[in-house]
Amino acid sequence: MTTASRTAFPSPYEMTTPAGAEGWEELYPYYMVFQPWRRSAEEGRFWFRDSQHWPTVVKPFETVVTELALKGLGQFNTRYFAVPPAYGVMFRIHQGYVYLSPVAAPDSRIPARVPQFMERAGYYYAHWDRLLENWKGKVLGTIRELESISFSELPEVQPYEDVEAGSGLGAGDALLGGYDRLLALCHHAWQYHFEFLNLGYAAYLDFFQFCKQQFPDIPDQGIAAMVTGVEMELFRPDDELRKLAKLAVRLGVDRALTVPDPGEHTLTLLSREPGGRDWLDAWQAARDPWFNFTSGNGLYSDDRYWRDTPSLPLGYVRDYILRLRRGEAIDRRLAELAAERERVTGEYGALLDSPARADFEAKLRLARQVYPYVENHNFYIEHWTMGVFWRKARELSALLHRAGFWPGADDMFYLTRDEVRTALFDHASSWAIGVGPAGPGLWPPEVERRRRIVAALARQTPEPALNEPPRAISEPFSVMLWGVTSERVRSWLAAPGDLGDLTGMAASPGVADGTARVIRSPDELSLLQEGDILVAPVTAPSWAPAFTKVRATVTDIGGVMSHAAIVCREYSLPAVTGTGSASTRITSGQRIRVDGTAGTVTLLD
Repeated sequence: MTTASRTAFPSPYEMTTPAGAEGWEELYPYYMVFQPWRRSAEEGRFWFRDSQHWPTVVKPFETVVTELALKGLGQFNTRYFAVPPAYGVMFRIHQGYVYLSPVAAPDSRIPARVPQFMERAGYYYAHWDRLLENWKGKVLGTIRELESISFSELPEVQPYEDVEAGSGLGAGDALLGGYDRLLALCHHAWQYHFEFLNLGYAAYLDFFQFCKQQFPDIPDQGIAAMVTGVEMELFRPDDELRKLAKLAVRLGVDRALTVPDPGEHTLTLLSREPGGRDWLDAWQAARDPWFNFTSGNGLYSDDRYWRDTPSLPLGYVRDYILRLRRGEAIDRRLAELAAERERVTGEYGALLDSPARADFEAKLRLARQVYPYVENHNFYIEHWTMGVFWRKARELSALLHRAGFWPGADDMFYLTRDEVRTALFDHASSWAIGVGPAGPGLWPPEVERRRRIVAALARQTPEPALNEPPRAISEPFSVMLWGVTSERVRSWLAAPGDLGDLTGMAASPGVADGTARVIRSPDELSLLQEGDILVAPVTAPSWAPAFTKVRATVTDIGGVMSHAAIVCREYSLPAVTGTGSASTRITSGQRIRVDGTAGTVTLLD
């Protein structure tokens, strides 16, 4: 018996709490959850789950990234550049997952915002290189400040040197100030993140819409092809791995690097090999800064970073060495991409008369100029800056763990940022007075309760969206970045018996048949075999080295400007993104065909 398709998603106000997760709402700040006094307004909006950025349950402290990122997005759209049709994106956490609802600018305000946007955005576009260089200086300065923060144990008595200097401040002040500075710098970083990002998307969208008007039959990939094949710093970490693999072969130390489970011990063994020291010098040069790269997306406290977990980059180096031994080319085919880019550009440009051709070339120049930032910011903010942020946060968590505030070294992340500040003051205040803090009596059982709640939420399959969907979804960023289209929403609503082969966004051209390998987390990347087709809820840019093993990629969410789509185009891999349910409907070992040109995934068995 076939279950009937739904016509709407459930209201968050009517959903049953998963068993064992009762009271989950108390884990998050009040403004992040659906509140009863806002029910009428919030049931009137369509919300989709942002599994592209937050694919798993978000712990209470991790919401600092959610709120600061989306505050920054809204700030630059709504108040800074006055983007005519778009305000920010509303966000809620429901049963542990992040849901979004874009906010359109009122029609009555759009005319007044147009000249403001033209002046403000126009200034950035006209001075892009200078302002971007200034941006990089600000971000690197933020990283240096984050690195300088330390969380030290409180001394038995204040050092006598402070008495001599007449500082008048105590060690507890440094501890509290360090925490406040940690959050402030994270806040700065996420504002810098969006200072250029939406301008980059806007320039590409302007070029995209111009092409659709001039060439009604042009595929989305044809437009994307005109800006691919450009140098991006986001790919530098992977480029460094390729260089290290080639150097290992050249120096004759490749045998030591192709052991089954390379790690810290491998580096120790290499130091004793002839030529090993030269290779290790190159390793160290690449490590800072390019190994400030996480196998996740940088938005979770437990993401593992290359610089801290050598087994991650060493595993990729090993795979590249094995490919070199087989005589395979391991470099990206940049020349081919550039040639295809110019071919497609020339063919479409030749179809236009002089005035339109001039507009085409101007919009294309701007799109190519801003396009690298759309991905490069990811390395500087999500990976490098957030890597330092999480490292410092773990240091603080471990300090309070040693003081008895919670049972595990990383358990601070079960508290909100404001609760951490309160616990830290409790620690500093009790030290100052000379008594024991109250926190060790409160937090250990509460952390264990929250741990159980988070685990219960993680066992529940979340809804892809909430409330009644609109008749048509045309908001461009929802389509381009998240791949949320009317067709995707219909597939989410469809009954299991109504589903055949999958459709999604035609994200990167080409066709490939192969064996599917479903990867749900970075920890499973080692399961990928040569020639597999990668199927995942979402991918991260740092998975790029793993893409050299696979024949194609399929994701549940993401549009033509998602990270998965951009990386696959740059790596010449067929890709279909935004399928909605590929990772749950396809099983590892199943044979599938991916048509990245048509945006279809065919189940062959």
